[in-house]
Amino acid sequence: MVVVDTHCHASPYWYEPVETLLDQMNRNGVDKATLIQIGGEYDNSYLIECVRRFPGRFSAVGLVDTDRPDAPERLEGWVKQGVEGIRLRPIARSPGRDPLAIWRKAADLGVTVSAQGSNVDEFSSPEFEEVIKALPNLSVIIEHLGGGGQDTKPPHNRYRRVLALAKYPNTFMKVPGFGEMCPRPMPLRKPFPFEDVPPLIEMAVEAFGARRLMWGSNFPPVAGRGEGYRNSLRFPMEHVQFKGPEDKEWVFGKTATTLFRFGE
Repeated sequence: MVVVDTHCHASPYWYEPVETLLDQMNRNGVDKATLIQIGGEYDNSYLIECVRRFPGRFSAVGLVDTDRPDAPERLEGWVKQGVEGIRLRPIARSPGRDPLAIWRKAADLGVTVSAQGSNVDEFSSPEFEEVIKALPNLSVIIEHLGGGGQDTKPPHNRYRRVLALAKYPNTFMKVPGFGEMCPRPMPLRKPFPFEDVPPLIEMAVEAFGARRLMWGSNFPPVAGRGEGYRNSLRFPMEHVQFKGPEDKEWVFGKTATTLFRFGE
């Protein structure tokens, strides 16, 4: 099974350089990864360099300043250099007469949007649904389980409003490790630390189907705010009730390869 991590950060100036990520990938059997630009960084050169240095291992999702009138042109320039996706907040809008200009540009260029953040209210907002409806040919990936970690108690009404977006076939969702939806146990329990894992991933499988879900570790914040890289992969693989091995293959690798080329 090809394993793909669809949510990693790498930078020589913040978090960790790509070599640290590669070490974690190699140690844990992760074949490919999507590099997601960190918030506030609009120079995507390093991500493009990583794609070129390690052919077949990485894809780059960049960032542009959407407040700039020339943001669509800047996006096109980055795509020509090798960026395969753009990271946009669910409520991001362009200045000028067309508030959806940056979203339309992504659709025209045929690149994927990674909808940025973990705010369940932004993902469930009418503004976000408006974009998805207006651009049915634009693939939109909802990051961080759509902020489901903010709504872990039944009946999960806020999270269910995000899951309702699955009715649009151009939507996808990233599923994280359990640390994004479970508090750190004190004291630590071994070998599996979480006593009560909310069924948020199972709910996503039911709504989207495995072929529109993909695993993302959130490296390297996963080491400080979660269970660590290895466990962010291992725990969902071992403890989520998937319908069968084929579903697991889609979530942990195959879905991502339908959206990103990984430099090939």
